[in-house]
Amino acid sequence: MVGCRLHEQFDLVFGTSTGAIISALIALGKDVDEIHRLYKSNVPEIMKHKGRAKKSAALKNLADQVFGDLEFDSLKTGLGIVSAKWQSERPMIFKGDPAQAHGRAATFVPGFGVSISDAVQASCSAYPFFERKIVTTAAGDKIELLDGGYCANNPTLYAIADATSALDTPIENIRVVSIGVGVYPEPKRSLFSAARWAKHLLSVQLLQKTLEINTQSMDQLREILFKDVPTIRISDTFERPELATDLFEHDLDKLNTLRQLGAESFAQREAALSEFLSVEGP
Repeated sequence: MVGCRLHEQFDLVFGTSTGAIISALIALGKDVDEIHRLYKSNVPEIMKHKGRAKKSAALKNLADQVFGDLEFDSLKTGLGIVSAKWQSERPMIFKGDPAQAHGRAATFVPGFGVSISDAVQASCSAYPFFERKIVTTAAGDKIELLDGGYCANNPTLYAIADATSALDTPIENIRVVSIGVGVYPEPKRSLFSAARWAKHLLSVQLLQKTLEINTQSMDQLREILFKDVPTIRISDTFERPELATDLFEHDLDKLNTLRQLGAESFAQREAALSEFLSVEGP
């Protein structure tokens, strides 16, 4: 719609978990069709694996294949990849531009010296279903990280904080497009599966609820704290039972159905987005 690659249109692109994959690729100059082909070819294969070790190994293999040795000085626009520190229970956000450093520009190292591949893996490490990711920073520190969804599954608030507090952008000059994954009914689980997860006090359902609550709370805070920042949010709720799914969905037919719903969500806001982004209509 904007007639160019998204890194040419957006000054900042933030992403958490699966959004970290997408945002990193956008910031490296990839087009959306290319990203979609990557997802269709690879992501379902990762989610098919049983056990966190196999899932994590498959994620690492894909990330290394896609991003190689690229580091954060390779970016074509501002980027934020959100992860969470396991030990200190604080967010760790990988960025490429010292202007995003919130007053620590003198000691800023792009991406803390971590490769884009490792940063993306960290953001996607949905523990306990993936292994926690250990990264080594430019300072030689080893840090254990997990999915950024535990601190900001919807990272819009962090992006606005960078724009206003770090980049000193006047609120009247900020436009935000916030894209979620939608909300769907929970899949039914067998008694065996339910008992197994209850025994270990961990479940896909609990993780899903944690991420969804986090998403909604962060968006509510955005509306309260930055109500004057024009924002278009694309993330709808779908209640039909046949759309039941979770974050480990790997059936391509189901995923294609969800993608079509996403396209419809976009279509409902297309006119507003065109005006919002100063894009001329047909």
